[in-house]
Amino acid sequence: MPLEPRFRRVAALNRRFVDRVPVLEAFGAEIARVGSGPRVFNVVGVGGIGKSRLIKELRERSAKTHRIAVLDLQIPAMRQQEDALAVLRVELGRQGVRFDRFDIAYAVLWQRLHPHLRLTSSQLPFIRESEALSQILDTAAGVPVFGTSIVLVRLLEKATSSALQRRRIKVDDTLRQLDELTNVELADAVTYLFAEDLRNASADKPYVLFVDAYEALLAASSARPGQPSSRDVWLRDLIAQLDLGLTVVASREPVGWQAHDPAWSEVIREVRVDGLPMEARLELLTEGGIADDSARHSIATASQGLPFYLHLAVDTGTDARQAAVVSSEQILQRFLQHVGADEIRTLELLSVARVFDFEIFQAVADAFDLPRHRMAWESLTAYSFVYPAGAHGRRLHQLMRSALLDRLSPDACAYVHAVLRRVWDERAKEDQGTENGVATLARAVREAAYSALHDPVFTGEDLLGYADKALTCGGKQAVDGVLQDLHEYLRDAPEENPDLAQTARCLESEAAILLGDADAATWLTPVIDWPLSNVVGARLAIAGAHGRRIAGDTGKALAIFRKVWQEHTGPVRPRAGYCMTDLDMCQGRFRDTFAVADEIARIADPDDHLLRGDLARLRHLAYRFTLHLGESQAALDEAAALYEQAGTIVEPANIITNRAELLAWTDPQRAVDIAGEAVETHRELGALHELGKAYTAMAIAHTHLGGFDEAAVAFRSAADALDRARYRSGRARAELFRALLYIRTGYTDHALASARWAVNELIEAEVYPTLIMMAEQVLDAIGVQDAYIASAARDARTRIDALDSLDALRRRSALLVAGMLEGTA
Repeated sequence: MPLEPRFRRVAALNRRFVDRVPVLEAFGAEIARVGSGPRVFNVVGVGGIGKSRLIKELRERSAKTHRIAVLDLQIPAMRQQEDALAVLRVELGRQGVRFDRFDIAYAVLWQRLHPHLRLTSSQLPFIRESEALSQILDTAAGVPVFGTSIVLVRLLEKATSSALQRRRIKVDDTLRQLDELTNVELADAVTYLFAEDLRNASADKPYVLFVDAYEALLAASSARPGQPSSRDVWLRDLIAQLDLGLTVVASREPVGWQAHDPAWSEVIREVRVDGLPMEARLELLTEGGIADDSARHSIATASQGLPFYLHLAVDTGTDARQAAVVSSEQILQRFLQHVGADEIRTLELLSVARVFDFEIFQAVADAFDLPRHRMAWESLTAYSFVYPAGAHGRRLHQLMRSALLDRLSPDACAYVHAVLRRVWDERAKEDQGTENGVATLARAVREAAYSALHDPVFTGEDLLGYADKALTCGGKQAVDGVLQDLHEYLRDAPEENPDLAQTARCLESEAAILLGDADAATWLTPVIDWPLSNVVGARLAIAGAHGRRIAGDTGKALAIFRKVWQEHTGPVRPRAGYCMTDLDMCQGRFRDTFAVADEIARIADPDDHLLRGDLARLRHLAYRFTLHLGESQAALDEAAALYEQAGTIVEPANIITNRAELLAWTDPQRAVDIAGEAVETHRELGALHELGKAYTAMAIAHTHLGGFDEAAVAFRSAADALDRARYRSGRARAELFRALLYIRTGYTDHALASARWAVNELIEAEVYPTLIMMAEQVLDAIGVQDAYIASAARDARTRIDALDSLDALRRRSALLVAGMLEGTA
């Protein structure tokens, strides 16, 4: 960007004012309280957020009804008590306020500070605006005047023609004591008389005092934001006496005067100024001549709502390409103005972290031999560009963080990431509860994965390990966070990383499966043509197979599972075997299901409680579909215990659904309540396929109990969820059991149609021959014959490999159907 004068930046104050409605409303409420004692309206916001422009707007809005005066503490002279009071005196004097006593006291103070000079209009600029001092100089024309209070009072008594003025000056005890005061006491007396004269003139017209850039007053001291300082004593003393007006203080951090005196808590109203909303950002850019719509939106988004950024973009030029280039150094200058040089280096290093706390601060400080004590931490985190992030965490303003990161070398950045990863890995070893509703363990896992991405030897398999832990402790939302970080890393990476790109596709596919989104999982894996030897490739293939399975393409799904089971020799093999034998179960090969499950259990890691829980759950389903309901209950309890050991979130939710499905046949009254719990759980998790299964269990239970209206509603909800999930076999099961409702409510034709549709879907999906057999038994129970269903049932019986015998299974199934139609469990 070309060099240009700083003067151009002043133009921002003259651009049209936008938004800030909440601040304006708060100001209106506060100005209405004028006259009830000293009031402070503290406008707080980071550098560049538009506080000075806001002050200008507030001045213009209050000028018609109030006297106004401004102290801009960015100007060094305004930080000195005597100069600041002189400026305020001139501004308010021009608006009709008489400062007779103040003027005399100020002249005495000025003479103390300049004992080698005499009092003249050339030395004290506001003399000609002061009636009292002008009269004194006119009376003593040609005689050197030295400012002792006694001399000045006597000269004024001779000069004034007003008896009231003479009497007021003559009897004023404060004026007569000035010569006896020390310099510090004299300065305080000058402030006191300023407030007294202003009070006497404000009964008919109140005032508003604006103090801009308060942080500049503290900058020259050793104090940092939030720490007590003596440099603003005179300002606090003045404002505490301004009881017939309002003082507006604009600062980057809250003034924190409560630390000096708790009484300030009742006086100060703090109002934060945040980034502009998108509509206001676009409005400013349009006013500034940025005509290109895409450029406007790009700049508006990048600005994070900071007006300073928007004005820089406009000042750079109206060409869209040029306007998008905003100097990060200028952003930093605005943010870091008045920040100590010793703290800037620490901020640069902490900018690598998206969120940090005292422990992370100390770890980074230790790694670079920087101050790491508690006072250094409190000083750093008191700045307005450091925002809260949870109960104890902090984060930097995004624009500042980006600008600071640009200052770090790649090696330094990588080293800080290594430090951060060690801290977060340690935290991820044990659960620390929740903070503001977010699992801190899940956050630790995500942040560790984020820092690990910047390790040059980090692999996709490593990232999947983090994602698995995130799923265990934080569910799909936590995995989504890891995936988002990976996408952003790949977008910004200087060169393509095929391993991590495939990992991103794997995580997307697995996330889709969690939601039962078969379309997304299949779309991400149109052809399984990559090597299956590595973990990422094997898991991506499994996710693609799950998508096909949910969509009802069971044959293709089984082929993929079997291919991974045969070709992959690493840690994914047991999972592929589990998925393969799960389909064996769905297709009625129950003996094979138990045999392969036992083989998987032998080769699986003894501490892999998740997989062992899945195997127990698989046995539960096999027992349930063969109607060994007692054994099914025992296997379900075993699975629940193993999932609890694994510490997972999703699987225990699935256990609730399975429990409702089992109870729908054995204890329908209890099943209704459990199914309701499952519905709420899966609605929160967003798992449509499990939600549909939970509604199906609820509908079966209501049908069993004779609650036909409730059952009809639940079946409709099940169908809606399962259709949206494209969960073909689950939808077919729901429709088959809806046939039982139709029979019990006298709609035999509807029952036959539902049964035929369900059987056709199960045949197309190549699953659940036991349910096809049950469909024939349902029709037999009501004396209805259907050739299509009868033929399908004969074929299904040939494919069932029952655990005991097919006849025994058929007898159990017939009893279950009879009990359902009779309303008995």
